[in-house]
Amino acid sequence: MSGYRLHDRAVLLAALVVPFLVALALVPFRTALSATNEALIMVVAVVAVAALGTRAAGALAALSAAAWFDFFLTRPYQQFAIADRDDIETAVLLLVVGLIVSQLAVRVRRLRTVVVTDAAHLSSLQGTARLVEDGSSPEAVVEYVRRELVGLLGLRGCRFEYGTLMGRLPRLEHDGNLWLHSGDRITEYADWPDGETELRAVGGGHYYGRFLLDPVPGRPLPPEEARLVAVALAAQAGAALDTAGLSQQG
Repeated sequence: MSGYRLHDRAVLLAALVVPFLVALALVPFRTALSATNEALIMVVAVVAVAALGTRAAGALAALSAAAWFDFFLTRPYQQFAIADRDDIETAVLLLVVGLIVSQLAVRVRRLRTVVVTDAAHLSSLQGTARLVEDGSSPEAVVEYVRRELVGLLGLRGCRFEYGTLMGRLPRLEHDGNLWLHSGDRITEYADWPDGETELRAVGGGHYYGRFLLDPVPGRPLPPEEARLVAVALAAQAGAALDTAGLSQQG
């Protein structure tokens, strides 16, 4: 979590500094370049920052670009004032275009992240299905799911416990939410609780065991989509165990 905060702070700092440095680099060429070309170069700087950060960072970069364009590249120089009407229009367009393009850049980056994440989730589910189709032992399926859960949920560790339930632990439910049932009291968690969390493996209506999830202390819950994929993986492990059990009985 601290890593994400450090990244966000770094990008916000870049939103302020990068347009400043680009405008400063254009100072020797400000009499040779048109205001339109200078503004286009500033927009590139805004897009570069937005591609790495959040919507807020993109908006801040657009504001910074407009301000430093005014200060360094329009007359009177080194003042936050613009004498020429055309330069005023260019500065306003720079701000507006910078805001629009930066938001589009952030959206494209997020869509790319979603596509990559969905592909990884699908790969995990397909990997389990292939093991089952190839006739792998239920133990091999359980071990595969255990490893996948560590990466999928960002866990410190994970182990599988066969057999009956022992004790009351917070449970990752089928809807992706995290609950603790203790008598008549039900507690819902927005973050990982202290200690282990159980994810049950059920197949054919029979309970075969549970994955005991050991999260990294202080880390928030992963996105709901990741939690639902984890539930689906546990269900595949339960189905593999149930199939093995039925064949042994038959």
